[in-house]
Amino acid sequence: MKIVDYDLYAVPPRWLFLRVETDTGLVGWGEPVVEGRARTVRTAVEELMDTYLLGSDPLRIEDHWQTMYRGGFYRGGPVLMSAIAGVDQALWDIKGKHHDAPVHELLGGKARDRIRVYQWIGGDRPDGVADAAREKVDAGFTALKMNATSELRRIDSPKAVSRAVDRLGAVREAVGDEVDIGVDFHGRVTKPMAKRLAEALSDHDPFFLEEPVLPEHNDALPEIAAHTSTPIATGERMFSRWDFKEVFEQGVVDIIQPDVSHAGGITEVNKIAAMAEAYDVALAPHCPLGPIALAACLQVDACAPNALIQEQSLDIHYNETSDVLDYLADPSVFEYDEGFVDIPDGPGLGVDIDVSMVEERAGHDDWHNPVWRHPDGSVAEW
Repeated sequence: MKIVDYDLYAVPPRWLFLRVETDTGLVGWGEPVVEGRARTVRTAVEELMDTYLLGSDPLRIEDHWQTMYRGGFYRGGPVLMSAIAGVDQALWDIKGKHHDAPVHELLGGKARDRIRVYQWIGGDRPDGVADAAREKVDAGFTALKMNATSELRRIDSPKAVSRAVDRLGAVREAVGDEVDIGVDFHGRVTKPMAKRLAEALSDHDPFFLEEPVLPEHNDALPEIAAHTSTPIATGERMFSRWDFKEVFEQGVVDIIQPDVSHAGGITEVNKIAAMAEAYDVALAPHCPLGPIALAACLQVDACAPNALIQEQSLDIHYNETSDVLDYLADPSVFEYDEGFVDIPDGPGLGVDIDVSMVEERAGHDDWHNPVWRHPDGSVAEW
C-alpha cells in the first residue's frame, strides 16, 4: 500500500482538515492546524507530504514520525509539530481501517469504555457564567471550564482579583459542590497576579487552574503552586515530550494538557501520557477544535490509565458559524451522556467525515485571534 494523494480543506470556524489517500482506496483524515495560522500550517503539511510521504507505505507510522521530526535540522514548535500531528492522525486512521480496528486496539486496547468531558462557559471575556453553568449542568454535564479573567495588567488592582473571585463564586453557587469547575488563566496572567489569583480563587474549590503563566515562564510554577492546594494544569502550548520534561521534573503540575493536533499527533501524545503516568500526573488533552481532533484525543484517552477528562468544543464561543457535529456523517458518535462520551469503536479514528459538507464549506482560512491592548496602548495577552 502506498500514499498516492492528499487534500487540505480549511473549514469554518477555524479548522484545517487533511485527507490522505492510498492506492488501495483507503482514506485517512487528520486535523493539522494552529488556530489563526491555517495557511502557515497548510504549507508545512504540503512540504511534509511532498517531501516524505507521497509514494510511501502509510503503515510505518513511527518511522514516518521520526523522519518528519528529525529529517529537518530545525524542529519543534507549534507550526511544524501541528503539521506532523495532522499527518500522524491520518496515518493512524488509515492503519486502523486497514486492520479493521479502532486505533485504540492498535495501541494496546482500552483502559476505559468512556471518558468524562467538560463544557466551556463564559467566553473570552467571561460573562453570564452563572446562567450558562446552570444550563450546561441541566444538559447533563458534570464539569465546566471558564476563563478566569479578560486581559490583566502586569500588576492589577484588588478589584480585578475580586471580579475573578466573584465570577467563580457565582458559578459555584449556581451548580453546587458536585460539579467541577476548571479555571483557565489562558497565559494572560503574570507571575505576581497568578500568585494572588491562585490563592484568592481557592475558596471556591476550582477543579484546576489552567496555564497560570505562559509556558515560557514554567519555571515560575513551583512558586505559584506554593500559594494554593488547587491542582495545576498546563500544556496546550507545549509541543513534544521534550517540552514536558521540565514540568514533570518540577513535580508541581498535576494535570497535563497536550493537544493531539499540536503536540505531534497520536504517536507523540501517547508517549507524553505514558511519561506523565510515571510522574503521577493526570492527562486531560486540550481540544477546542473539530471532530477529527476530538476523535484522535479519544483514541489516546481510551488507552491512557491516567486520562482524567477530555476537553471538547461543542458550543464553545469560537464555533459561531460551524460546530463539531456539522462535519460528521453520523453525529451520534459524540453523543454525550451524563457528562461522558463513549470511546468510538469504528475502524481507525472511529468517525466518518461528511466529505460533501467539507467540500461545500472549504476555503475558510481567515480566522485570527483578536489583538487586545491595555489602556496605555500596549499589547495584552489574549
